[in-house]
Amino acid sequence: MPPETSTSSAGGKEGSSGPSSKKNSKKPKYSKFSQQELPAWKPILTPGWVISIFAFTGIIFIPIGLASLYASEKVVELPFQYDQKCIPSEYSNNAEAYIKSTTTNKTCTATFKVEKTMKSPIYVYYQLTNYFQNHRRYVKSKSEDQLRQKSAEEDTDDCKPEARTPDGQPIVPCGLIAWSLFNDTYKIKVKGKHLKISKKNIAWQSDQTKKFGSDVYPKNFQAGGLIGGAKLNESIPLSGQEDLIVWMRTAALSTFRKLYGKIETDLEANEELSLVIENNYNTYSFGGKKTLVLSTATWIGGKNDFLGLAYIFIGGLSLFFAVCFLLMYLFKPRPLGDPSYLSWNRNPGMIK
Repeated sequence: MPPETSTSSAGGKEGSSGPSSKKNSKKPKYSKFSQQELPAWKPILTPGWVISIFAFTGIIFIPIGLASLYASEKVVELPFQYDQKCIPSEYSNNAEAYIKSTTTNKTCTATFKVEKTMKSPIYVYYQLTNYFQNHRRYVKSKSEDQLRQKSAEEDTDDCKPEARTPDGQPIVPCGLIAWSLFNDTYKIKVKGKHLKISKKNIAWQSDQTKKFGSDVYPKNFQAGGLIGGAKLNESIPLSGQEDLIVWMRTAALSTFRKLYGKIETDLEANEELSLVIENNYNTYSFGGKKTLVLSTATWIGGKNDFLGLAYIFIGGLSLFFAVCFLLMYLFKPRPLGDPSYLSWNRNPGMIK
């Protein structure tokens, strides 16, 4: 009996060592995905396929480009550059002194005619030139957390030099982007009547709900000795300050437009518009230009000839290549090999 007992115990040990060795194995579990044996489509680009793809691209892109150009031509734009026209004659040689003066009247009036009928809504833009909002220090000079939630108003580390007041109080919203908020204002009259410029829904809805808090209110903003731009109403939360939200979405290029408001009234051709502009924003110190733009929109948005021209160019180039390849195939064909000799055809599911 004892030998049998020892034999069975030894056998038990031997049996127990088997599963443990399997558990410790580093061999991966087999699957077609891990072994790269999934079925795949491996097209052979024959001349017929190449010519068809280029021809199809051209046939599709050219009509889209023509439609985009047609829609762009339907957009009516009225630009009015006023940065130099709104400088009084006595300051013609020193525009920077004029714009920095706190006692000079900055009101400027001008008239111009509507060339074509403009159907509502008519979008009012301000366009700035030679203004680099894409500068690294400028783009980083803000606090995302502070804009989003009230509890983070002390988070001003990235906002220098516009982070805190001289006595150490946090500025809300902090940073150079908010500090340089555009502050020119526009009023438009037609036949002696003011056109209402609506400021509602000019900002992205996602920005209002996700990036700017409804419980965050301006605090100590533009309270220093050097004023950068517009001031904010401290009784309105940042989510309701749509001018600020539009401005805070920085532009990628040095010439850009931002939406100032919308006019919900049609303008007829040859109507005379009277503009009253408050020329407050300093672009003279860096040679910038300011332009007021009235524009309609179509299904592609504002005026954009580049989009249509790009589609036509790509479509025309594709048709050109299709014709070239077709002629080469007809007049100087090359024999093709037998695709049955390809590795994936001889051994389906195997990768050589």
